[in-house]
Amino acid sequence: MTVHDDMAAGPERLAAVLMEKGTLTSDWLPSYEAVPRHLFVPGVIWPGRGGMNRQDERVVREKEPDTWWAAVYRDAPITTQWDDGAYTGAGKGKVPSSSNSMPTMVFSMLDALGVEKGHRVLEIGTGTGWNAALLSHRVGAANVVTVEVDEGSARDARRRLEAAGFEPVTVVGDGAEGCAGRAPYDRVIATCSVGSVPRPWVAQTRSGGVIVAPWGPVYGGEAVVRLTVFGDGTAAGRFVGSSAFMRLRAQRVGREHVREYLGGHAWPAGGMRSTTSLSPEEVGDWHVMFAIGVQVPDAFPWTEPYADGSYTLWLRDTAVTSWATVDHVPGRREFEVYQYGPRKLWDEVVVAYRWWERQGRPGFERFGLTVDGDGERVWLDSPERPVPG
Repeated sequence: MTVHDDMAAGPERLAAVLMEKGTLTSDWLPSYEAVPRHLFVPGVIWPGRGGMNRQDERVVREKEPDTWWAAVYRDAPITTQWDDGAYTGAGKGKVPSSSNSMPTMVFSMLDALGVEKGHRVLEIGTGTGWNAALLSHRVGAANVVTVEVDEGSARDARRRLEAAGFEPVTVVGDGAEGCAGRAPYDRVIATCSVGSVPRPWVAQTRSGGVIVAPWGPVYGGEAVVRLTVFGDGTAAGRFVGSSAFMRLRAQRVGREHVREYLGGHAWPAGGMRSTTSLSPEEVGDWHVMFAIGVQVPDAFPWTEPYADGSYTLWLRDTAVTSWATVDHVPGRREFEVYQYGPRKLWDEVVVAYRWWERQGRPGFERFGLTVDGDGERVWLDSPERPVPG
């Protein structure tokens, strides 16, 4: 048992947890202490769980102040909005659309940013305002520009920032466009994920500047990339750790229901049957999904569980032309596959997985990203080794 296990929930205990993990460093501790998280968390929240993309039931501060306080000072994300604000009920909406990020992730990304006093910083995604406040304390509020697409969230964040004594430049707009009027920036940080780094972010960053953003393919799997911007307008850098953020609204991908793929017919709806020795269990880890997703573009998985512990892994493409199913039954070594359409999605996944195996089962830290006039390329170990796809 550590000392902080006996401490009451609050800023000091959370600081002890974060410092023990090594995510809150001594140079960020003064900003942490000057910017209490509870000042930037609304009264109605859905507490998350560290390392998991799941939300607990709604907590209302006025009714459950102790539960609310404990949630704020736990190292876990907090959902603050569902369905772009369209859902306001007592339960949960369909898709979380705003949050106060997990403190470990907040300070890990700030550390990766390498920000120094006086740096001009562009933040994409104001959210509740906590990250903007931490940056304001570190570099001076006049040097921080924060962009939020949701008017209500932006208004509430501005109010919290002002109440805490910080007045960064707050902008309501599409974060994909950055904020050209205040450029150039020494640092750009995104608190939402992207599948393609918006070119305005690169163009608005000075040569030698740094962009830190969660990046992930449509398929799933995501990690924070740290890009250095060069004088020729290109950017490149390595991934520095796993992440799971809400997508930049301008890059959300619509996902049609299974029935749209089956064309009104009952499954298997003309799908071709085969078997596979690769278990769906082997392709479900976050870093494995990343490696697969880079090679299998514009496709995504979905799991349909059954009461006996078996499940069906569905694969679908965003063009609504192809689908595949793989049935996982515990204890079996062969699994039934059905595929339909011009793309054989399960075959593509198998090829991508076998490539990952041959490379020594790399984690996120061996991958990198290059952004240039030809687009984007994920690479393994060096830019000269692009990942096939």
